[in-house]
Amino acid sequence: MPSLPHDVLVRRLLNEIGTLCSYLGASMDVDHQALKEFPLEMRFKMRNVPAFTCHGGRIRNINDHTFRLIIGEEYPFEKPRVRWETPIFHPNIMDPEDGGHVCIKLLDTWTFNSSLVSFIRGVEHLIMNPNPMSPFGTDSCMEAAKHFLGEEGENCCFQDASGAGRR
Repeated sequence: MPSLPHDVLVRRLLNEIGTLCSYLGASMDVDHQALKEFPLEMRFKMRNVPAFTCHGGRIRNINDHTFRLIIGEEYPFEKPRVRWETPIFHPNIMDPEDGGHVCIKLLDTWTFNSSLVSFIRGVEHLIMNPNPMSPFGTDSCMEAAKHFLGEEGENCCFQDASGAGRR
């Protein structure tokens, strides 16, 4: 896979990380030293993006999320990865205890000209517009898919062996 010269990659990432921090209302001190080692992992908070979580067998609204953005040395030829850190009830985002993987297939149109902000906007869109027809295969994602398809009632969170909700 092609890659940018390191100094060009660093300049691009410094610019894009600054733009992403502005978009998310976050602050982060990133310098050239921090961009020597790849993959680069950064933790961000996303605010005011409605979603659901499961607590005590009941679905609850959540609006704030924490995730890690992982950028490889092949960026921008290769899209970043995301690991979800906030419990979430979603067919296309694994609960953190299941790995926190986010289905980024929605970004199959990723190109060299895409940016971190466009990537995060795509994740926001996914959060608010789940695709229950294509869930991850974990129990929580499958239960979320049933919920979003209208196949379960309000008490549809994954139940453990004791009958209690996972969250």
